[in-house]
Amino acid sequence: MALTQRLEFRQSQSLVMTPQLMQAIKLLQLSNLDLSAFVEEELERNPLLERAADGPEAPVAGEPAVERPDYDAPDGSGSYGDEGGEHADMAGLASGEAFEPGQEEWLNRDLGTRAEIEQTLDTGLDNVFSEEPAEAAARAAQDAPPSVYTEWGGGASSDDEYNLEAFVAAETTLADHLAEQLAVAFTAPAQRMIGQYLIDLVDEAGYLPADLGQAAERLGASQQAVDDVVAVLQTFDPPGICARNLSECLAIQLRELDRYDPAMQALVEHLDLLAKRDIAALRKLCGVDDEDITDMIAEIRRLDPKPGLKFGTARTQTMVPDVYVRPGPDGGWHVELNSDTLPRVLVNQTYYAELSKTIRKDGDKSYFTDCLQNATWLVRALDQRARTILKVATEIVRQQDGFFTHGVAHLRPLNLKAVADAIQMHESTVSRVTANKYMATNRGSFELKYFFTASIASADGGEAHSAEAVRHHIKQLIDGEAPSAILSDDTIVERLRASGIDIARRTVAKYREAMRIPSSVQRRRDKQSMLGNALSAPAASPDRSRDTEPA
Repeated sequence: MALTQRLEFRQSQSLVMTPQLMQAIKLLQLSNLDLSAFVEEELERNPLLERAADGPEAPVAGEPAVERPDYDAPDGSGSYGDEGGEHADMAGLASGEAFEPGQEEWLNRDLGTRAEIEQTLDTGLDNVFSEEPAEAAARAAQDAPPSVYTEWGGGASSDDEYNLEAFVAAETTLADHLAEQLAVAFTAPAQRMIGQYLIDLVDEAGYLPADLGQAAERLGASQQAVDDVVAVLQTFDPPGICARNLSECLAIQLRELDRYDPAMQALVEHLDLLAKRDIAALRKLCGVDDEDITDMIAEIRRLDPKPGLKFGTARTQTMVPDVYVRPGPDGGWHVELNSDTLPRVLVNQTYYAELSKTIRKDGDKSYFTDCLQNATWLVRALDQRARTILKVATEIVRQQDGFFTHGVAHLRPLNLKAVADAIQMHESTVSRVTANKYMATNRGSFELKYFFTASIASADGGEAHSAEAVRHHIKQLIDGEAPSAILSDDTIVERLRASGIDIARRTVAKYREAMRIPSSVQRRRDKQSMLGNALSAPAASPDRSRDTEPA
């Protein structure tokens, strides 16, 4: 076979991964908070992009108007009824309307596929300390510039300069609270230095590291000097602070209450038995009877295993739903987007038209042309994102109608492919849309991925069951068991099969552990202990004290 050179023409189609297309794919999987932050960055970067006003923007003559989609209108919501109800109106969702030809198709392509003991202790950790000094407002008024006062010497300021946050007191942190007590407890500079170093090592729960040998080495102090400072730090408020383990933390609090006698000491030193509910072994170690051990355990439960959390500074971020599902007048379900989570931006065509008449440099023209293209693309990408979320959410509601009507027991098995085929999109697109998105329903708020569950075969060959529904069924069986008849995993399997659910024992054990439900042996100990507490409570005197002497 001879090797020769030749020229030939070939025509082929290929999809180019442009920056704009990468941006559109990225927008699909962003949460509403991340999306708002992204849009804010674009507003700062692009001079032709601005926030949408309440009214529509007047188009410029000769220029196409880019309008903000009204998702509050009827066509911005979806509905699913029991009798032939349809999805959201997606008539305006043409591929060429939001993206260039062939680029929307890319969106539908696959781009590449401290301890168990602490959990046992039932303590309240809801106390959060805060201070609001009364002199803060007066100090703020004295420090204000003269321009904010009226000519009569009043303290009222103008609306532009008034800041309500200036009157809010700063939250006291755990380190600040301990540092204030440190300044009073020690006078020697060396001890203050050691104390401040140790305070910096305290974690958010109020514990010091178990090994402080490196601290003594770094400070150039003896281990005895460090231990002496630690002993003083452990007398600080709140009780139990600066402990090195849970037993030491509880012992500090018991000494503060003058309840650390030999029996209680034995209990605190064997918290592992308390976690296992081995009451017989604890009673033998402590040398007390049933009533005493019950009172001792009740005292332990009233203590705080994490005293430092009272000064926690972590903020809880409220979940904001992206989609609302409400009952419809026809017995179906009405699906609509949460307009508060949709960034509303517009392209300032007027500003661009004025600039086009005055710009002469080619570099400036190219810059503003790119800004116009990026701004237009962002508006369309946000529109496409919102419509895709609504489309996927509407299909989920249609597929899981039994859940919304009857509850979690009627949740159906569902996967990404079933939704993707129904709305004619790729699984990867559905996966991105359902990531970090939440739906508010009549049964609570759920992440969209909650509705996608594995299927478990039916014992009688009928319709498969959802894994989430099976977990709910297991939890109901365990919650309803009597203390004298604790259900083992094998018994649960038999009852589930009697209900038409074909499931293995190891699967039941896996689901039970995922729901943090202890084994049947542990549950039997827990319920017998609770029953013993209930029976001994009327006979116990509130002022009862043990005969043993405090240590």
